[in-house]
Amino acid sequence: MATPTTNHPIPAQPWLKKIQWDEHGLVPVIAQEAGSGDILMFAWMNREALAKTVELGEAVYWSRSRKKLWHKGEESGHVQKVLEIRLDCDEDVVLLKVEQAGGIACHTGRHSCFFQKFENGDWFEAEPVLKDPGAIYTDSKSKKKQ
Repeated sequence: MATPTTNHPIPAQPWLKKIQWDEHGLVPVIAQEAGSGDILMFAWMNREALAKTVELGEAVYWSRSRKKLWHKGEESGHVQKVLEIRLDCDEDVVLLKVEQAGGIACHTGRHSCFFQKFENGDWFEAEPVLKDPGAIYTDSKSKKKQ
């Protein structure tokens, strides 16, 4: 698999070279809510997504399923304002400390993507749905048309 990219040139910024990108040109990213310390989600970035995140001050990821850049909240309105970016000791995982708009990070309408908990030999939904996902994406589409 070739390095994922869009038609935009990848910025030639020296700080991007420090990161240990995988064989697909990606790095795993953890989004953590700055205020609570909650882990909100896990995603991937390519060089362009990380450079765009720095430029905008908002999280931009690489969607492996859609094979394109994904500005978190572009459809839902649940943007992640990036307060801090950290790199782990092996330089192969990025941590974003974010403010989560609307308090919802997950496409299921929950605060965190990590809402399933293993207990007594099975998984259960330990976190409530804060907003129906159908309403989240319907609301955002109607706002775009205005």
